[in-house]
Amino acid sequence: MRMKTNRLMDEIRSTISPEMKMQMELSVAIANRIYEILESKGMSQKDLARLLGKTETEVSRWLSGTHNLTLATICKISAALGQDVIMVAGYKKHKEYTYEYRPMVVAEHHA
Repeated sequence: MRMKTNRLMDEIRSTISPEMKMQMELSVAIANRIYEILESKGMSQKDLARLLGKTETEVSRWLSGTHNLTLATICKISAALGQDVIMVAGYKKHKEYTYEYRPMVVAEHHA
């Protein structure tokens, strides 16, 4: 069975640069990889948000596949999950990195 296509969407897709198409594909692939890791560990987006000290809404936005994650964020996610989210050909890690979330303690103010 062939999927129906929308002429307007086909027109829009045809105007997207190759770089933008690649970015969209990689964003979805990264989000899918994070989901795979979460699933393999029996974790939810909420668990990841808690590990990173972020809101579940923010993590959900990251994992939509449309968010442009920074390298810093990808590294934080990898460290929190204890697995590489992305790997670069030819790069060898010399040691494992772990990320430990420590909530900030706010001192009480006494007047």
